[in-house]
Amino acid sequence: MPPDVPAPELSPHGFPDRGIDQARAALDRLWARGTAFLGTETAIMGGAMSWLSERHLVSAISNAGGFGVIACGAMTPALLEEEIAATQAMTSKPFGVNLITMHPDLDALIAVCLAARVGHIVLAGGIPPGAAVRAVKDGGAKLICFAPALVLAKRLVRSGADALVIEGSEAGGHIGPVSLTVLAQEILPHIRDVPVFVAGGLGRGEAILAYLELGAAGAQLGTRFVCARESVAHPRFKQAFIRANARDALPSIQLDERFPVIPVRGLVNAGTRRFLAHQAETRDRFESGELSKEAAQLVIERFWAGALRRAAIEGDIEEGSMMAGQSVGMVAAEQPTAEIIAELIGQALAALRARP
Repeated sequence: MPPDVPAPELSPHGFPDRGIDQARAALDRLWARGTAFLGTETAIMGGAMSWLSERHLVSAISNAGGFGVIACGAMTPALLEEEIAATQAMTSKPFGVNLITMHPDLDALIAVCLAARVGHIVLAGGIPPGAAVRAVKDGGAKLICFAPALVLAKRLVRSGADALVIEGSEAGGHIGPVSLTVLAQEILPHIRDVPVFVAGGLGRGEAILAYLELGAAGAQLGTRFVCARESVAHPRFKQAFIRANARDALPSIQLDERFPVIPVRGLVNAGTRRFLAHQAETRDRFESGELSKEAAQLVIERFWAGALRRAAIEGDIEEGSMMAGQSVGMVAAEQPTAEIIAELIGQALAALRARP
């Protein structure tokens, strides 16, 4: 056999294994809609994680056959322009940009993406404004939106979304109240006009396969990529993920319903415990008349300002925000991004091959 032709995989009996080819063909069929939409080899999207989903990790995911997504977060238009250009210098493969709908410069950020010919724009953090949807569509980019319920999924499709992500409460960071298991049953059978990607708590290929068979077009993973070798996360942040179990990633607790707290899932540490005491102290200051209700709410919300960067980039894993999904228990080591994606695909293929 010529040296440039790979040897066929062998069965346990020493004969060429036709089962692996059949499994690959089956997996390709299952996520064909997702790969066609993304323009990728695999329908695995990288979750947009603030501070971490930047040029290095995004390009690594795309170069490995997945679909990287830049997390714009609070970036200015100039910073986003720089980040997109840097990512394009590191990969020729497709990638997207995640924009927060509440960003005060949303229109300018969309314009930056379109000028850089970003093919896919994700609008997250709320129902996207009509003007933003029209700008994305008129600019020729594909629009991806998050759908937390069936009624909103239908509304987003009518509004012009080209694809949806349904993210369960198992995910890291800001979360909704419903698990992916329930969301998938609620939404996948009824949304057929656009591809739907699943997210939240996914850490193995067998789980991705199961949702593909339920009708998903692909999957989005964030926590699984935090410990990628190309991730710029601080070594202490990565080690905390490697040591953690699923039960260590819990949602933040709201102490008083008068002062709403948006639930955020992360690893419990000294900061999360101190946040409870901070809420109690702020409530007492409100009840004593020292603070107005509005001022007290602001004091509570400011507690976590800059806390994610302190943990993820600076390594303050005790007081910083350790945003993590429940799949953190399946993060066992630091690995190259390509190895993580290959591992996920291998698990899905093994599950397919194990069937009669």
